[in-house]
Amino acid sequence: MPKPLTLHPTTAADLKALVGAELGPTDWHTVDQDAIDGFADLTGDHQWIHVDPERAAASPFGSTIAHGLYSLSRSPRFMEELMAFDGFAHSLNYGYNKVRFVHPLPVDSRIRMRATVVSADEAAPGRVQLVTLLIIEAEGVDKPICVAESIGRFTEHGA
Repeated sequence: MPKPLTLHPTTAADLKALVGAELGPTDWHTVDQDAIDGFADLTGDHQWIHVDPERAAASPFGSTIAHGLYSLSRSPRFMEELMAFDGFAHSLNYGYNKVRFVHPLPVDSRIRMRATVVSADEAAPGRVQLVTLLIIEAEGVDKPICVAESIGRFTEHGA
């Protein structure tokens, strides 16, 4: 199946037209122990369930698991696969309304993301607040790994 083209909205109207649209999924990305260890080093969160494969093998999970925030932190990169915002004067990650880490992510899993545009509200002419439901899933896992409602703010050129 051919990969869908990345969307390139450039106006508030383009973003409003996407409300209700599901984007994706992205390509699969493997989460290996090096990635988990790198995230642990970056954040200072070296809890054994993430970084000690021997101890984690004896846990109920059977292996190390990625930090929940690792999955969430991948969402901006995943979003770039789905939609490019370089047509705007600037864009800003404004935060999240809600984040849930629904299922643990075992080491060496492959993850991807789907996104649904929930709303696009024009705060002022040419300035839009976009709310997007993000669902990060792992291959072979029935439940999502992470579900988050992301908020972005976008400004058209000249606004």
